[in-house]
Amino acid sequence: MLPNPLHPAVVHFPVVLMLLLPLAALGALYAIRRGTAPVRAWAFPLVLAAALSASAWVAVETGENEAERVESVVPEPVLDRHAESAERFLLLSLGVLGLMGTGLLRGRLGGAARTIAATAALALTVAGYRVGHTGGALVYTHGAAAAYGGAAAATPANREHDD
Repeated sequence: MLPNPLHPAVVHFPVVLMLLLPLAALGALYAIRRGTAPVRAWAFPLVLAAALSASAWVAVETGENEAERVESVVPEPVLDRHAESAERFLLLSLGVLGLMGTGLLRGRLGGAARTIAATAALALTVAGYRVGHTGGALVYTHGAAAAYGGAAAATPANREHDD
């Protein structure tokens, strides 16, 4: 049986994968420098990047499915800001996935793509932080859980605060 609401349960997958991806990419770069074949070393970060993009897509979709219900409690501009940051994160994660895939190429192009992809994976955490921050504000500042009968009821003060 799936949790209801589903969105809060699935958003933790992209968060964890977002934090693991730069570590995996840096580890793969180190392994390549130590003599591991690039395709072998780079496969794990590529799989993580694919899982990250897929889980980010699921998080965006479940958020969109639940947005109308939460709009009854949370001011629309606050909800829109979270949705926009989530969609931006999804697009950026797809860009990182593309770079990670290019990292499988041989030669200078593959090496450059791996370095850029590792850097981009690290930079992606900034966008992920923004999504998490705006999502946390929905719940803890604006009482989004109240749309589901949660304990964090929306108060007039919460609804007016535009974080």
